[in-house]
Amino acid sequence: MTLPLAILASGGGSNLQAIIDRIEEGKIAARITAVVSNKPQARALSRARAHGIPAIALPQDDYPDRAAYDAALLAAVQDSGAQAVVLAGYLRLLAPPFIAAFKNRILNIHPALLPSFPGLRVQAAAAAYGVTIAGATVHFVDEEMDNGPIVIQAAVPAGPDDDGESLAARILTLEHRIYPQAVAWLAAGRLAIAGRKTRLAPSSLPPADLALVSPCLVNPMLEEGF
Repeated sequence: MTLPLAILASGGGSNLQAIIDRIEEGKIAARITAVVSNKPQARALSRARAHGIPAIALPQDDYPDRAAYDAALLAAVQDSGAQAVVLAGYLRLLAPPFIAAFKNRILNIHPALLPSFPGLRVQAAAAAYGVTIAGATVHFVDEEMDNGPIVIQAAVPAGPDDDGESLAARILTLEHRIYPQAVAWLAAGRLAIAGRKTRLAPSSLPPADLALVSPCLVNPMLEEGF
């Protein structure tokens, strides 16, 4: 089975590209039905077009109010045939009707170790706070911002000389590995939510070689190919 999924993005789409690459390599049993952006000039849309993926621009200024925009977004995603949604730097909160339509089938990646540092510009906030460990979190999306059950987290060291830019670069390297992994688990039907916890069904796949990104900590462990 191949999971049809839509990806929402507002910017450059580097996580989108990581997911596209793994799909094309046959490591994720999914197909992208559409990439949708609220920013017509977002590079994520050009990335989609380069791979023959439908790219849909929905400028928020074209709609009279938020309710109208949210209804158009939901219609675009549903009309694409998507059965799941992946947020790849989508800088708008999803409306409750959208979340209800794809309950437990929406993933997001956040460049911090939730529940610490929710919101925006979190790498700079973590560096300014003086954390010694930073990282990224893939989680399911619910009605609260950066709140849904966690799927996978990756931690990297942070030092006193780090700022938001240096920390973001280190974190992004792992984002490009853990997000495709989480999407692969979702596509394979291996994720189940129990309260606030996500359970991962076992697999015969061997673990990945983390030496390429050491020192780091990833939990659950990445599998071969990620």
